[in-house]
Amino acid sequence: MNASRRRSLRQLASAVSVLTVQHEGRLHGTTVSTAATVSHSPLLLAASLKAGSVIVGLAMAEGRFSVNVLSGRQADAARWFADGRRPDGEAQFAGLPWRRDDYTAAPLLEGALGHFSCRVAGCAVVGDHEVLLGQVVRADSAEGEPLLSFAGDLFAAALEPPCPLPGANPLLRDEALAVPDTA
Repeated sequence: MNASRRRSLRQLASAVSVLTVQHEGRLHGTTVSTAATVSHSPLLLAASLKAGSVIVGLAMAEGRFSVNVLSGRQADAARWFADGRRPDGEAQFAGLPWRRDDYTAAPLLEGALGHFSCRVAGCAVVGDHEVLLGQVVRADSAEGEPLLSFAGDLFAAALEPPCPLPGANPLLRDEALAVPDTA
């Protein structure tokens, strides 16, 4: 991919999540910056991972996985689960507060903005990535600011409207947009 395309792709801000799985007693987690809703009925999430990702194989074998939507205070966790040098298995989660997902048995990271318990709905190779689809079986959420990936770095999003609310700007009021009656 040429440098211009790569720079442009880095301008797509996205929420950062950690996918987790438990298979035959083995725990594994990995950071993803491409997780999205692809259907509301049924509720399906998709996560894009490098082809050959360990977590895809484990999730497919187990048939279940969890998604932890990280808060703006969890940049260290995002970096940790993106580091290929981290230890394998449960040691990946040492020192991190987590609890076991009742449905998937995978780790749910404490402090995350949201948790999704998913049943594997499919997997497809798309270019140089694999897209893991999960049907949401359970979900919970918390208040806070999300962690975003943008321009190759991590940022806590500021949840302030970028401009005044619609009623505060006369150009945005319905009467300002009305076509005058000239008849």
